[in-house]
Amino acid sequence: MTLVAGVDSSTQSCKVLVCDAGSGEVVREGSAPHPDATEVDPERWWEAWLAASAGLLDGVRALAVAGQQHGMIAMDSAGEVVRPALLWNDTRSAGAARDLVAELGAQAWATAVGSVPVASFTVTKLRWLARHEPEHARGVDTVLLPHDWLTWRLLGRAATPTTDRGDASGTGYWSPGTGEYRLDLLGAAFGRELRLPRVLGPREAAGETPDGQLLGAGTGDNMGAALGLGLRTGDVAVSIGTSGVVSAVHEQPTADPSGIVAGFCDATGRYLPLVCTLNAARVLTTTAQLLDTDLLGLEKLAAEAPPGAEGLTLLPYLDGERTPNLPDAAGTLCGMRRTNAAPANLARAAVEGLLCGLADGIDALRALGISPNRIVLLGGGSRSAAVLAQAPDVFGLAVARPEPAEYVARGAARQAAWVLSGAETPPQWPLPVTAESEPGDIDAGAEVRAQYGRYRREVFGV
Repeated sequence: MTLVAGVDSSTQSCKVLVCDAGSGEVVREGSAPHPDATEVDPERWWEAWLAASAGLLDGVRALAVAGQQHGMIAMDSAGEVVRPALLWNDTRSAGAARDLVAELGAQAWATAVGSVPVASFTVTKLRWLARHEPEHARGVDTVLLPHDWLTWRLLGRAATPTTDRGDASGTGYWSPGTGEYRLDLLGAAFGRELRLPRVLGPREAAGETPDGQLLGAGTGDNMGAALGLGLRTGDVAVSIGTSGVVSAVHEQPTADPSGIVAGFCDATGRYLPLVCTLNAARVLTTTAQLLDTDLLGLEKLAAEAPPGAEGLTLLPYLDGERTPNLPDAAGTLCGMRRTNAAPANLARAAVEGLLCGLADGIDALRALGISPNRIVLLGGGSRSAAVLAQAPDVFGLAVARPEPAEYVARGAARQAAWVLSGAETPPQWPLPVTAESEPGDIDAGAEVRAQYGRYRREVFGV
């Protein structure tokens, strides 16, 4: 058995999977927590890697790192970090994002780099650094992303930093269309050029570790998940976690000036247009709490109500929303009457509202020419029987739910196996599917979405 390892260096933790390179079977695994913060000393990631991988790497011939996207690690010419890394979920650069979009225009940004910058993007954090911490900015020589930094440390601090297309496409200064850095945009954001990591191809090795293990290019976490799932053209991955993520492998780069769809690259040489919603699984937990029950109780109640919840609709923008762009919105219950004010209808409306918000993301992909034929449902929220029962009708598509697994780390391990093999395509690792559902009543699902869309327009004008 040939062993490879995949690393998921996420916001919350470092996870390591050791897999059989031929089949993808997990042989060993480990994890260690990361600090719960939006700015972190990258050395904490290195310590977590050492803890998570301890005792796991015997016989491992290759590995790769998939990491949280967008973060900013600013380093001086000696390779020392200038300040703690700013993570994707640090929103202090929201004003910088607005300024950059106003200066260039949303259409120009979308054309240049496939996406319209928001606070998570690295380019906005560099603008914030230049404007708010000029003493730190003056010392910056190189900027890396989280997966770039960990790959660089694995190679040894004297190595030349590298990245990949997938993670580079989330910086705001690399073009998926041309495959080149936009140094003009970097300069406009930061005030001068910086040294940037070399962008590797999907099956290109970054080098070898001091222990002789081949190291893949690595990628961003969303790209790692797509590779771990083996997404094919026509698949749309819908992840229901703290936030919702809707993404699809596509053959051409995309550019959405509305900013709803981020035009990322994937980890195979193709593209990964992606939509993010702020409200997902917590819609279910919050509604369950409101009904004085748990998630199982919510599922049972939702099953008692008919499609459309007798006219009751929840616009589930509990924390504001990104899709549609309503940062100051609140959750709104619409259509309540004495005749439908029942716990079962509220439970059903919560599930339908969650799914309708994600269906809006699928529609945003369709608007860019993507034709979905199957939904691959992921994340903690996908384990809800009510979600699985209603999703095919609301989405109007077949839904497959794979076995729960660490798909980001699995994707990194699959990349490592690919690099080790030298083949033209990644190894074929089977995807265990635990549930598959076809639409049962598309007309009822369409009516649920029409009801949701009508109230969304009436209340929020979008």
